[in-house]
Amino acid sequence: MKTKDLVLIALFAALTAIGGFLNIPTPLVSFSLQFLFCAYAGVFLGARNALLSQLLYIGIGLAGLPVFTKGGGIGYVFQPSFGFLLGFAACASIVGLIVERSPKKGLLPISAAVLAGLLATYVIGTVYLYFMVNYTAAPGNEIDFAKAVSLGVTPFIAFDLIKVAIVSFTSVKILPALRRFL
Repeated sequence: MKTKDLVLIALFAALTAIGGFLNIPTPLVSFSLQFLFCAYAGVFLGARNALLSQLLYIGIGLAGLPVFTKGGGIGYVFQPSFGFLLGFAACASIVGLIVERSPKKGLLPISAAVLAGLLATYVIGTVYLYFMVNYTAAPGNEIDFAKAVSLGVTPFIAFDLIKVAIVSFTSVKILPALRRFL
């Protein structure tokens, strides 16, 4: 792996952490800009390096640095929102894979890639939230899957679709220039 790749992986891990600091706290899942940066990682770094950037971010947080929206440490795996962090890793990889394999790097393929990454984030995050609430909550506090969707997806759809549009439109303009340097 080249030094340039290592620097870019670290940069996008740091940007994802910054995206976590820019958040609006809610009881289970906070509004943040993390998805924006993991999607950009996929577009600009490709599947492998984007995945590595998000795994680095998760690893740093689990090692104890407070880079997640609600802190850090190994105990963070018990947060109902931890699944969304795992979803970010899948998102970055999926976005990168679709963009890499797309013969044209236009608005439609990039938008489709980012939407696929968002869907992966929602699926992984919501399933994790469902299991964590149901298997670590006090008896009587269980939720059904529809409630998990209403807690982990519904409030965020509009905000996340705006982020999809931002990533898609800006990437189409930035990607050709970056390809000369990356």
